[in-house]
Amino acid sequence: MTVQHGKRFRAADAKIDRSKEYGLGDAVGLVKGAAFAKFDETVDVAVRLGVDPRHADQIVRGTVVLPHGTGKTVKVLVITQGERVKDAEAAGADYAGIEYVQKLKDGWLDCDVIVATPDVMGQLGQLGKILGPRGLMPNPKAGTVTMDVGRAVREIKAGKIEFRVDKTGNVHAPIGKVSFSAKQLEENLAAFMDTIVKAKPSAAKGIYLRSATVSSTMGPGVRLDTAVYR
Repeated sequence: MTVQHGKRFRAADAKIDRSKEYGLGDAVGLVKGAAFAKFDETVDVAVRLGVDPRHADQIVRGTVVLPHGTGKTVKVLVITQGERVKDAEAAGADYAGIEYVQKLKDGWLDCDVIVATPDVMGQLGQLGKILGPRGLMPNPKAGTVTMDVGRAVREIKAGKIEFRVDKTGNVHAPIGKVSFSAKQLEENLAAFMDTIVKAKPSAAKGIYLRSATVSSTMGPGVRLDTAVYR
C-alpha cells in the first residue's frame, strides 16, 4: 500500500537527502527546518538494534536523564506512606499518598509516571492489568521502585525517560520539541545514544546499532550516522 503524503510533507521531505546519513547536529537541524505543523511538534528518535528481544539476555531497557528535558510537563504520582509522602511533595510530586491505590482501582489515571516504595508494591501488584498495558507499573530497573522518592521525582521532573526495546528490535524515545534550540536537541540526542550504546547486552552479536532515525511528529525522518558508535 502506497502512503499518499500531503504537499507540505513532500516539500519538507525534499530538503533531506535520503541517501545520506547525518551527524547529530546536522540531523536535528534538518528536523527543525523540515517541521511544518502549526503546533510544537515532539522530536523523536527511533533506533533499530541488532538484538533478538525474544531472549531475556538480549532485552535492552534503561533510563536516561535528558539534559534539557522532553519539553513535556510530566505528572508524577508517588505511592508511599508516612514521612516519605512529605519527601515526595517537597520534591515536586503532583500526587502522593497510599490512598491513591484505591483511586487507581476506581479508575483514576491522571498521571504519567508512578513511583512507589517497596513496602507498597504488594498492593500495586493487584493493579497489574490496569497499569501494565499503560506503562505505568513501577519497576526497580527504571528507578521507579525506590525508598528515595524525592530523588526519583526530581529526576523525572528534570527529564528522565525510560526506554525499552520492542518485539521487533526497535527503541523509540522523545528527545524534545521542535521549539528547542538545535544545540539542546543535539545534546539530548547525544545523551540518549550514549546510553543506548552502554545498554548493549553481552549476548548481542554482530552489529548492535543497525540504524537510527530522527523525526518530528509530522515531519520526515532523517537518518543518523551510526558508524561512530560501532
